[in-house]
This record gives sequence, structure tokens and C-alpha cells, in this order.
Amino acid sequence: MAARRIRRLLRGVIALAIGLVFLLPIYITLTTSLDTPAHVFTYPPHFLLDFNWSVWVQTWKENDWLLYILNTVVIAVGTIAIAIVTTVLAAYALSFIPFRGQAVVFSLILLVLMIPSETFLIPNFVTMAKLHLVDTRLAQILPYGATAFGIFLLRQFFLSLPRDYWEAARMDGCGHLRFLWSIAVPLCRPVLFVIVLDIFIGCWNSLLWPLMVTNSPKSQPIEAALAQYLTQNSSDWQGLSAAAMFATIPMIILYIIFQRHIVRGISRGEGIRF
Repeated sequence: MAARRIRRLLRGVIALAIGLVFLLPIYITLTTSLDTPAHVFTYPPHFLLDFNWSVWVQTWKENDWLLYILNTVVIAVGTIAIAIVTTVLAAYALSFIPFRGQAVVFSLILLVLMIPSETFLIPNFVTMAKLHLVDTRLAQILPYGATAFGIFLLRQFFLSLPRDYWEAARMDGCGHLRFLWSIAVPLCRPVLFVIVLDIFIGCWNSLLWPLMVTNSPKSQPIEAALAQYLTQNSSDWQGLSAAAMFATIPMIILYIIFQRHIVRGISRGEGIRF
């Protein structure tokens, strides 16, 4: 019992240490943004919050951060809506509907996972330009309306479902779409949540593609706005820290609200076969 308690305590200490390492940059950014000007460049660093909100107010007024956050949310929600539909249908077809060349199609999807995403930037930009969608939110949604990682993850989950479910549903008169909507999708909700989370984080942190395809605030997401703010205010460390917190706080709030679902979805591994 003593050895078990020691191991449990050791695991807790290691987990706490790792968590503090990841939280330290966020705390330093928060401290810098709320410091008085006299404490910004002091050594040793000043780790106590001064709660000087004037920098936050000034930085918030300098740019339309609320519009950038709204753009990011709209882009993320639109991408998720399209990607979930394509992912569920593709994964189901690769799992329950045999067809000629099925293995080749799945191999090509896996191949996409191995190709750097930067490879698709120029073809995607040319496509958006020909469709006259440059500098729009739609140009940031359509290229990511399918996710190879999500198709792979969901296909592996569907393959783990007992075939008896499909046989019993077919005997009751269910077609593929009814079986997918009434049985398969409810069972894979934790996996779907992981896919939604991955897409949302990817959209929120997207930088290179928005910088290429947008040039006005009306369609720019938060990361592109941060990059432009950095270029214009490269020496204003407090303003940059406040702007970084504007982009970080929504994600922290999101994690606090959905913490239980995030942990449950990530830890749900019994239905995934590699």
C-alpha cells in the first residue's frame, strides 16, 4: 500500500510539473500584459500581477478584435459543419459498403496524411482565385471541408462495431442512411467530438493560409490579425502580450466548459484499431 501511494504521489507530482511547464508561457504573457511599464524589463522577472488594465483597454481599442474573433468562429463552425458531413459519409462508406478499389481509396487518404499541408497552399489559392473567393470567409472554409485524419479515425471506429448491429438493422428494414443516423453516429459521438475539437483548434490557430488568401479585416481570423499587429507594433511588448491574451482566453474558456467531454473523447480508445 505504501509503495502504491508513493507511485501515485510521484505520478501526481510529474503531471503537475508538466502542467506548470505548459502554463508558464501563458502566465508570463498575462503578467507582461498587466504589468506597469516599470516592471516589464526588470530582472529578475516580475511574476506578480499588477492588474494594470490600461494596456488591455488601449490594445482592444486599436483593432477590431471582436470582429477577428467572430470571423474565426464563423470559419471554424463552417469548416466543422462541412467536414463532419464528408467525414462521416466517407468513413461509413469505407467501413460498411464494399466497392471495387476500396483499399486503394483508403490508401490515398492515408497518403494525404503524409504530405505536408504547405504543399496544397498554391493549388488551393489558384482554385480560390478562379472561383473569385479570395478575401472571403468561404475561401478559408472550403479547402478544409474534409479531413483525412477524421476519416481514418472514424473508419477505425466503425470497423470495431459488431456486424450484428448492421445485420439486425437490415432485418428490421433499415437502409444505410437510417443505420448511420440512428445507430452508428450516436455510438461514435466521443470520436466525433475529438474530430470537431481537432478542426476547431486547427481553424483557430491557422495563420499561413489566412495570410495568403485574405487582405482585409472583414474576413481575417484572429491569428492573421495578430501577425499584422506584431508587424506594426514589434517593440510594444505589453500590447503584443495583451493581443495574445485576446486570442488565448476564448480557448481557455472553451476548455473549461468542455473539459469533461474533451478528456472523455480523447481517452475513448476501446473502439479504435490501428
